[in-house]
Amino acid sequence: MFQNNSLTKNLGIKYPIFQAGINHLSRAELAGAISEIGGLGIIGAGLMPPQWLEKEIVKVKKLTKNPFGVTLFLRNPKIEELVKTVIFHGVPVVFTYGGNPLPYFFNFQAAGTKIVPIVPSSRLAKKMEDNDADAVSVQGFEGYGFVNTKETTFSLIPQTKKNLKKIPLIAFGGIYDGMTAKAAFILGADGIQMETRFLTSKEALISEAYKKKIVETTVDDIDVVLGFTGYPLRVIKNQWSERIKRLEEKGAFPEEIKIEGVTQALDNQDIENMPLLAGLSATGISEIKSCSEIIEEIVKELKDEPR
Repeated sequence: MFQNNSLTKNLGIKYPIFQAGINHLSRAELAGAISEIGGLGIIGAGLMPPQWLEKEIVKVKKLTKNPFGVTLFLRNPKIEELVKTVIFHGVPVVFTYGGNPLPYFFNFQAAGTKIVPIVPSSRLAKKMEDNDADAVSVQGFEGYGFVNTKETTFSLIPQTKKNLKKIPLIAFGGIYDGMTAKAAFILGADGIQMETRFLTSKEALISEAYKKKIVETTVDDIDVVLGFTGYPLRVIKNQWSERIKRLEEKGAFPEEIKIEGVTQALDNQDIENMPLLAGLSATGISEIKSCSEIIEEIVKELKDEPR
């Protein structure tokens, strides 16, 4: 079905369906399951140290012989060491976000690692193409995690596709099932990227309470916090988000809230006292499924739109 798709051919995968790996909730077990099915599973390095990433890479290689990737958050203080870790272990594909990836292009290109920057605009997508990225992922307002744009994914896809001349386009944000995936392909995407949908899978290691919260979420349950820090973050409302909102209302300085502390709070098992990250796609997810079921549903819907 996807034999002529530029992403499947260039990356050696069966389906142009990608996990996002925006933070360390995306671990080897989930990445391995997605890659084993034929998508591209991705480990999220987030703000974790190189030693943590190394263990996850070793683990995912035991779970699948298929290609996998790592997403690097470029504001990680240990980014130089993380880049070396990715290269040393021969990670096939690296995604980047949260900063300028161009200083690292030469390192990855010399190592034969495919580079896919995640960007919030058509202009930046074109800049990545001009610097020989292998593909680009454009993330709209609907996407999981940091909210870096006011444009929706489904407005960015045709704009970006029109500007790109050489490299494939991955759509990220607001995609969670066969119909939304089909819409992305019709608008010009060569592949799709999902985070909230895969975190609500049976293989994801987040708590069942967190998954249940996503499944039950309505649009009124979702908010964006931490905008004053420069890291606007979409979350499902809970006690943690209400405390953050109160700090914002009191005029807190950005320095009073450390992004590292937010990341550490993700490991809290109490869903009222952690940031419940989610994209707007949470409002459309109604069931916890296996990665195989999620991918098969999308592929079935796309059968009439081969790429």
